Amino acid sequence: MMKRIFLAAIVATFAAGSAFAEDTCESKAVGKDGKPLAGAAKTSFLKKCKQDACAPKAVGSDGKPLAGAAKNSFMKKCEVSA
Repeated sequence: MMKRIFLAAIVATFAAGSAFAEDTCESKAVGKDGKPLAGAAKTSFLKKCKQDACAPKAVGSDGKPLAGAAKNSFMKKCEVSA
């Protein structure tokens, strides 16, 4: 019984951690003056941040980097979910 409770607590901790990790681009969208970015600057920053976060993950099952249409498809899906 204790093992199940412990396992549930661990799973809940990882689930909560991943939910907070998804907001990293939003939380980094701050200008040099410390104020949050807005408008086109924020949009541009978020787009680049998501691309930078997804690019290292664009690897095929053989371990080689994706290229061409496969990479474009992966990047679109990754950026939407990020």
